[in-house]
Amino acid sequence: MTTELEKHSSGKKQEKDNTKEKSSKQYFVNVEGAEYDWDKDTITTSEIRTLGNLPADQPVICERADGSEIELGENETIELKPGHRYGRAAKYKRG
Repeated sequence: MTTELEKHSSGKKQEKDNTKEKSSKQYFVNVEGAEYDWDKDTITTSEIRTLGNLPADQPVICERADGSEIELGENETIELKPGHRYGRAAKYKRG
């Protein structure tokens, strides 16, 4: 928890709570055509494997919005955008 002192019009200093409230943003991850709810703004390759039950002996492929594909490294972390991604959203599949 982070706090800061804030001076009010009365001249007294008062403690103000700057803790971020739990985000109400929803994230979704598409693995091989199945969409999964996700509660964080990042996901790792390992977490994608677990969600989609992808085998460890095959690479995880990210299909980008522009249609290009990249192989994800085993220690990679991907930043997600909130909400449902309609149209050409990033999708993940086995290689």
